[in-house]
Amino acid sequence: MRFTLRQLAYFVAAGETGSVTLASERVNISQPSISAAIAQLEAEFGLQLFVRHHAQGLSLTASGERFLQAAKALLHQAEELHDLADEVAGAVAGPLQIGSFRTLSPLLVPGLARGFLDLYPRVKLSVMEGDEAELLVRLRRAEISLALTYVLNITDEVEFEPLAELPTYILLSADHPFAQHRSIALRDLMHEPFILLDMPLSREYFLSLFQREGLTPTIAARSDYPETVRSYVASGFGFSLLTARPANKAALDGKPLAYVALEGDYNPMVLGIASLKGLRKTQSARVFEAYCRSVISTERLPGTAVLGE
Repeated sequence: MRFTLRQLAYFVAAGETGSVTLASERVNISQPSISAAIAQLEAEFGLQLFVRHHAQGLSLTASGERFLQAAKALLHQAEELHDLADEVAGAVAGPLQIGSFRTLSPLLVPGLARGFLDLYPRVKLSVMEGDEAELLVRLRRAEISLALTYVLNITDEVEFEPLAELPTYILLSADHPFAQHRSIALRDLMHEPFILLDMPLSREYFLSLFQREGLTPTIAARSDYPETVRSYVASGFGFSLLTARPANKAALDGKPLAYVALEGDYNPMVLGIASLKGLRKTQSARVFEAYCRSVISTERLPGTAVLGE
């Protein structure tokens, strides 16, 4: 149907006042606009809504009387819809879909979610995990309201708010000769095999550190699961590079690990909140962002350890 709520509102004003002039004054619009709206409604529905009197104004036809009641009911329902939208947007309640970078999820998300839901129990929080490329696709499709991820390949359509800087560290088995060092240069490990975290964008980032030094690693194994990488290293297959540091310094099989600082002036990975530009966020999404700001920083990242601890 080709009519608008505004046209209905103009018709209701004319029907209740019985005058184009008075209707114009009530809704603060020109008289020709009132007349045009009535004419368009009559043409759309094939009804004569008014009898026009040259000097006495307008009087509703029988059809116009019934149409007036239906129009008023529809306008009331539209107002209720606006009220509902305002309530949903303003309440810290209802569904909230977020995304999380896969390697961060087991460390960061459970504690973060528990703390947030303790404060806002009416929110129904769900988390979708993925690599950065997958999270950006979900943002564009509006499947998630925001994502906790790294700033690796953020596009112009995505807004990114940095929260914490995570320097890259070297992962070694606990019995490695360098395990007690405060820092190690990549060049000092080139005689050893490298275990690669083989995720999109993460893979390119870690390999770029070698390229910057003119080095080529000997890749002995690769996996897109951080825990698999940690198990390879703990079992003595080689060393690796990672960013998020679990508080637990052991692989899943219980074998111990060591975290050592990467020597050199490398840009850290930046963790933050990504969201789609122009997307109107619900109150729950805005409050979740504020909560993340309050608990995530370079000095404090839930579920992780500070290098050297």
